Amino acid sequence: MAPLKFCANISWLFAELPDFTQRIYAAASCGFQAVEAAWLYDCELQELQRARKATGVEVILINTPPGDVKSGDLGLGAVPGREKDFREGLDLAVRYAKALECKRIHLMAGRIPVDVNRSQVAKEMETVFVHNLTYAADILSKEGIMGTIEPINTRITDPRYFLDSPHQAAAILEKVGKPNIKLQMDIFHWQIMDGNLTHNISKYLPIIGEMM
Repeated sequence: MAPLKFCANISWLFAELPDFTQRIYAAASCGFQAVEAAWLYDCELQELQRARKATGVEVILINTPPGDVKSGDLGLGAVPGREKDFREGLDLAVRYAKALECKRIHLMAGRIPVDVNRSQVAKEMETVFVHNLTYAADILSKEGIMGTIEPINTRITDPRYFLDSPHQAAAILEKVGKPNIKLQMDIFHWQIMDGNLTHNISKYLPIIGEMM
C-alpha cells in the first residue's frame, strides 16, 4: 500500500496569517507537500505562483468563486438565474488553476433561496446544476482539469446548501455523464448525513475524484 499523503487546507489552517501566499510557505515549513484552498481570488495570482514555485508545494484543489457572500451566496452552480455569473466564475477559477498547475476545481452548487422549501425548488435547481456541470465539463476537459462536486453536511455546516447527500450527487453525475466530473468526498460530512460510511465508499468509489 502506498504511503498516505497529507494536504493542508489553507483556508482553515494557518488562519493567523492573513495572506494565502504566507500560508503556502507555512504549510511547506510544516512538511506539507500539497495544499488546497476554497477561494484564493483576493490574492495576487503572480504572488501565489511565486510561493508555489519557491516551496515546490502542489496546489491540488480550489473552489469556484462563491458569488456574493455578503448576500448569502455559497457557490452558483445550481442557482437559477445565475448561469452567467457561474460561467464567469468558472473562467476565473480556470485561470487560477492553470497558473497554479492545479488539476481539480470544486464546482460549488450553492444555497437554496431564503424562505423557500427545498421541495419547491429541488427539481429546478437540479436541472440548472446538470446544465452548468455539462458546460463546465467541456471547458475543463480542454484544460485537462477535473471538476468535482461535494455534498455538504446540512445538519451542522449549512442547512440550505443544495447538494447534501452522496446519493443525490451520484444521480446528478449520472445525468451529466461526463468522465471528468467526479464526486468529492468529505468522510465527516458523509458520516453525519448518511452513515454507513464503508458501504458508501465501496458503492461510489468509481466516481470519487477527491477524498478528505
